Amino acid sequence: MTPSYQQQTRDLIDGLKAVCASNGLGNDGNEYKIIVQTFLYKLLCDKFAHEMKRLEPRLAHADDWIAAWQKLPKGKRQDLKDELSAETPVLTAEQLIPSLFNRQAEPGFARLFDDTLIAIAVANADIFAVKTDDGEKVPLFDRLSEYVTGSADKRDGFVRALFNKLAGVSFERLFEQKYDFYAALFEYLIKDYNKDNGGKYAEYYTPHAVATIMADILVPQGQRGKVKNVTCYDPASGSGTLLMALAHAIGETRCSIWSQDISQKSSSLLRLNLVLNKLVHSIPNITQGNTILHPVHKDGKALKQFDYIVSNPPFKMDFSDFRDDLDSDANRTRFFAGIPKVPNKAKDKMAVYLLFIQHIMASLKPGGKAAVVVPTGFITAAQGIELKIREKLVKEKWIAGVVSMPSNIFATTGTNVSILFIDKGQHDSVVLIDASALGKKVKEGKNQKTLLSHDEEQRIVDTFNAREAVEDFSVVVDFDAIAAKNYSLSAGQYFDMKIAYEPITPKQFAKKVEGFNARLDAMFTESRKLEKTIAKSLGALIRG
Repeated sequence: MTPSYQQQTRDLIDGLKAVCASNGLGNDGNEYKIIVQTFLYKLLCDKFAHEMKRLEPRLAHADDWIAAWQKLPKGKRQDLKDELSAETPVLTAEQLIPSLFNRQAEPGFARLFDDTLIAIAVANADIFAVKTDDGEKVPLFDRLSEYVTGSADKRDGFVRALFNKLAGVSFERLFEQKYDFYAALFEYLIKDYNKDNGGKYAEYYTPHAVATIMADILVPQGQRGKVKNVTCYDPASGSGTLLMALAHAIGETRCSIWSQDISQKSSSLLRLNLVLNKLVHSIPNITQGNTILHPVHKDGKALKQFDYIVSNPPFKMDFSDFRDDLDSDANRTRFFAGIPKVPNKAKDKMAVYLLFIQHIMASLKPGGKAAVVVPTGFITAAQGIELKIREKLVKEKWIAGVVSMPSNIFATTGTNVSILFIDKGQHDSVVLIDASALGKKVKEGKNQKTLLSHDEEQRIVDTFNAREAVEDFSVVVDFDAIAAKNYSLSAGQYFDMKIAYEPITPKQFAKKVEGFNARLDAMFTESRKLEKTIAKSLGALIRG
């Protein structure tokens, strides 16, 4: 039986990782660059082949399509290149995998491969390069063989081994697949590079259930196909899971993606995700840099405002090195609720997410919508920056609702999380959902994780979008009611108290009281015995 196309792709990823491991690069800090960039090179080659064969069907039927392409008249070859979409990489015949595969016996093959990657990066920099916050371009590829230590022969062997994997499968049909295929494939690709985030600046992958719930509430089914020409932003984008789900809900051709993230690894993974999801046109909007200290996306001096914002920002980190730089006149409006102080101990627990929430509020257009993952403690904190943020959300009538998720929805953290939905449009009530009892507990490595079924995800989405009150699950409250409860956004504080009455005779009542008294007397007796034992022990210690 021929393995499924998805399984073939997973086998290729495993094969590339095995090559790295056999060359001493398993779990090395550079392994992810080799895997992701080699995978990306394969994608670009097959994307180019797919488009050329679509434009000239004769090439698709040729035994050697590259040779057939080269035999076409020069004018025809140029016409084909001119007809390529803006999202298709510009490549030469010599840069394609089959051409290099036939040259792997040549000495210096590793250098040939590296030179090819750099040439592709230079030729396609305008479309595929990510920028840093100071305007420098991060190229598409590095010289990958140089991560292998040892002789030139060893590097040549390493690259040959990579090509033996690449030549065994075609990704051309991949470009006819749908979002769910890409999401599962991408999660598999980066699973080994998602273990060290530990709540730090970049969350490389947000659970699919969280991404789906956020996208389906921000863009309900009834609005699909109607939303167009909108901007979607994430100020702490990681690998872009939330942005991909949102773009899929809107339609990849109906939106543009904007993001910023301090992590080089995240920016590299996000670029790959954009290529997979037919969003290459948005790569120029991707920035690597510190969003809080140096926000890049602006209209003049003011922050650029977006139609949709999704984010799973880091909750806590040490930003004491630049904390005082944020406390400036220029940031008074953006950080209206304040900037967390540096604690005397545990500086790594500074609540940076509070800055991201405020940044998101300032970056949202009038009428815009946002969904942000926050620690559940944020929605009930009785004072401080948390309270000031909630107060503004309620007074401005920007809060649309909150979904409190089950514990361990993220396998990498035990922090309970909620999803905060912000809407700068017109609405007069707030939906609060307590979904903490949903889901199935499973083991993921050493960690426990909660998985939501499709029906449970749909229940959350349908209840929120219908603005429906369901006993012990959801409430719909007005802004005055929230203000009266110190701006709490916890559904449980608004559930009706239920008192169960049970008929009982005087005799039964007397018997219950007698039982309570007996248990109380026994507890007091046990307490006195323990006091005597402790006193004896202390006396012995003093005498000793």
